[in-house]
Amino acid sequence: MMIGILALQGAVREHRNMLNRLGAETVDVLYATDLIGLDGLVLPGGESTTTGKLLERNNLLEPIADLGREGLPIFGTCTGMILLSKHIIGSEQQRLGLMDTYVERNAFGRQLASFEADMSIPVLGEKPFPCVFIRAPYIEKVEANVKPLLGYDSKILFAEQDNLLAAAFHPELTDDGRVHQYFLQKITRRNKR
Repeated sequence: MMIGILALQGAVREHRNMLNRLGAETVDVLYATDLIGLDGLVLPGGESTTTGKLLERNNLLEPIADLGREGLPIFGTCTGMILLSKHIIGSEQQRLGLMDTYVERNAFGRQLASFEADMSIPVLGEKPFPCVFIRAPYIEKVEANVKPLLGYDSKILFAEQDNLLAAAFHPELTDDGRVHQYFLQKITRRNKR
């Protein structure tokens, strides 16, 4: 299984290490040619406006959006959640616009408002997951085809829609591989069809 990791900014190495630990091969994605032959794609955190501009500059915005519409499994964390969303509240920045979600950027405040919390995510089992939030967004509203996987105080922090998975937190910054394993299972199910 070959997973691409958008390598424009963010915790690329940490996602790579987690996926490799779980048995997946990885490749850094910097250009459209790096997308060929992928089974899945990870969009790491970073700064969403900058990442959007870099996606456009490297001619990746449309190729990734096309692959997402064709069913390629894509997992976005933090900035990745923002880029996947069709609607970014108060912003017209570049985005992939694949998920039927309304996202609020930097919703928990600035860098100083970053926090960690053990949260129950039923699709991952009974043990709480150590969620790391850094200038985190959240999903304010979803359409009916989006399945919330984690909510907190009326905010959606983890959701999926068909081949897409989005987290407001950073699972790659923990030792717990369950979120990445959940993504790999989505890919396995798709490949068996």
